[in-house]
Amino acid sequence: MTPNGHDPRPVLVTGGAGFLGSHLCERLLREGHRVLAVDNLSSGRVDNVRHLLAHSGFELRQQDATALQGVRASAVFNLACPASPPFYQRDPIGTTLTCVLGTLRALDIGHDQGVPVLQASTSEIYGDPDVHPQTEDYRGNVSTLGPRACYDEGKRCAETLCCDYQRQHGVAIRLARIFNTYGPRMLPGDGRVVSNFIVQALRGEDITLYGDGQQSRSFCFVDDTIDGLLRLMASGIDEPVNLGNPHEVTMRELAERILRLTDSRSRLVHRPLPADDPRRRCPDIQRARTRLGWAPRVPLDEGLARTAAHLRAVLGLRAPARRTGMALARTSRPPTLREPTP
Repeated sequence: MTPNGHDPRPVLVTGGAGFLGSHLCERLLREGHRVLAVDNLSSGRVDNVRHLLAHSGFELRQQDATALQGVRASAVFNLACPASPPFYQRDPIGTTLTCVLGTLRALDIGHDQGVPVLQASTSEIYGDPDVHPQTEDYRGNVSTLGPRACYDEGKRCAETLCCDYQRQHGVAIRLARIFNTYGPRMLPGDGRVVSNFIVQALRGEDITLYGDGQQSRSFCFVDDTIDGLLRLMASGIDEPVNLGNPHEVTMRELAERILRLTDSRSRLVHRPLPADDPRRRCPDIQRARTRLGWAPRVPLDEGLARTAAHLRAVLGLRAPARRTGMALARTSRPPTLREPTP
């Protein structure tokens, strides 16, 4: 993958109008690449890339990744698939097909064009883990029958396809196992815990904790995740690589941090734990540290503040009239192509 001017073909980003995809497209354009973003807009939004549409090196194509064929590309980032449980459970058959057929189409393009394919895999392939933290060698504890299986098993099958295309056809692959990522452009109702808690806090609604609130996750700010994806694509690593923040927090601690950051008076309330909800999830990132020189840099409170400022603006809520509130608003300025994202 070389900058524009050395290869006339664009970088293909499937799911390019989604949360992660839009940030990736923006970063690629900044680095001098031409970009073709493909998205069926089932969970992605044109608004995520509206500021890129006037850029001469950017094209957005509304198309399902499962139907993608004959595309010229200098590299392929396969990010197509809803990542939040409410979205991928809304159409579980479609989710499985996107994971499998969408990845198949991306690999076909990689094979035809002789270019690398980065598969956006997920920490969900580890299921409800018996090993903690999770290393890339851990094979997971995943249900094939539950409501999350369409995503979990679909992503596992996608990794298998990537490895088989490498063995059978010599396609250069990259496998990014992405842990919880958050930041601006998350949708208020996308069902992920960070956006759920922030929206509830901003609206003064009860913050919903499932179970006892002691289940844990780790949260990586979107800028750090994008940096990891680009480093992985530029490497020659064909083994899976965890990309996530190794700092583990409980759901109760996350809720309490958000209450402080938003100065909210929302209450914490408990609801029954959903089926197959993992108890703990935290990456071992030793491989990323040593092989990519990568580790997350944005502290959780800073990232949450920037995310809260974005969601406050989306909801049309005014920032509180106090210095910390105004500071949050200033840190949330939308990035432009000429101004590096902090």
